[in-house]
Amino acid sequence: MEKRAEQVPESVGEKAQIVGSVMVVGGGISGMQSALDLANAGYYVYLVEKSSAIGGLMAQLDKTFPTNDCSM
Repeated sequence: MEKRAEQVPESVGEKAQIVGSVMVVGGGISGMQSALDLANAGYYVYLVEKSSAIGGLMAQLDKTFPTNDCSM
């Protein structure tokens, strides 16, 4: 059986060898976490976001909950 993906390094501090490149579309919380996980796995990551800032809906929570009165 052919191996399709390299295993994620055991320790976070361990440098991963670059195994390819990927593009993550969307700079929201999920897109940013995916980009970090893929980079830690050794991929060169292109993070693409349509708006001028990353963070998605999470970046707007300070407007929704200006007193930080939310379940964080």
